[in-house]
Amino acid sequence: MAAPVTAEDLFDPEFLESLQRLRMVALRVPRGGRFAEQRSKALGTGIEFHDYRPYSPGDDLRAIDWNIYRRLGRVFLRLFEELEDLPVYLLPDVSRSMWLEDPPRAHACLRSAMAFTAIALGQHDRVGVFPFSDDMQVLMRPRSGWSSLPAFAQRMSSLGPGGSTDLTRALRRFDGMGLRRGLVVVLSDFFDPRGADALVDALKKVRHSMVLVQLARAGDRDPALQGDLRLRDCESGESEDVTVTPTLLTRYRESYDRHQRTLTDFAQRRGIGFVRVDADQPVVEQLAHLFEGGRLEA
Repeated sequence: MAAPVTAEDLFDPEFLESLQRLRMVALRVPRGGRFAEQRSKALGTGIEFHDYRPYSPGDDLRAIDWNIYRRLGRVFLRLFEELEDLPVYLLPDVSRSMWLEDPPRAHACLRSAMAFTAIALGQHDRVGVFPFSDDMQVLMRPRSGWSSLPAFAQRMSSLGPGGSTDLTRALRRFDGMGLRRGLVVVLSDFFDPRGADALVDALKKVRHSMVLVQLARAGDRDPALQGDLRLRDCESGESEDVTVTPTLLTRYRESYDRHQRTLTDFAQRRGIGFVRVDADQPVVEQLAHLFEGGRLEA
């Protein structure tokens, strides 16, 4: 098993500096949050004018536009957009298979999660971290403030290998928490024994906006295998004797491509952000593909 990621791996000035040009923008955040930088669905006493509506008994008289009243003799209210925070919920995959390689793709996974954390905290949003394997745990409940960044790095660096992958169960538990609607970022290799269709069915039930970050390697599609081998499932421990032939590798690639198409087609249909991150390369430049023009719209 590879060495665990350290807080220094996740929290260094050069890494944080590379994130400064990236920003998450919510098209509309659900009401009920605290004052921040995102446009809320609520209309009230914010600072940016949005629209007018006719006066109704009980409305705040301070919102009446008296200029319109003097010109038209009709009473209208001026409505302003409220600015609130965007809840960002990070779900990094820490199943056993994520820790086997050298370096393990769990390192790139957690570093990507730390990137989203730094971006969100830097714009006064709230961040919660919910790692999963065969179940989901609450590592950090949603909190805000740039000063919280070292605590996020410390807590995420404490994570180690979990059990087998069960994203369906993890998402079901997450949904049961009844958290305020926000942005869910799922970071995983998306290799689940139930297959891509089961993954998509589970993701369809998520009631939040979503971003999918897939941790990958070139060998995922083109494994360097040949001959008579005994392959062992790194999570279940089950073994299977196989003879790796060109025909078998072709069938494997076809299956892998179907898996990928299922995920990407789902993301495209739902307008969900989807990015593949090569675990052997720096993560920020790869994540930047999500932030067209320097920002991600959720």
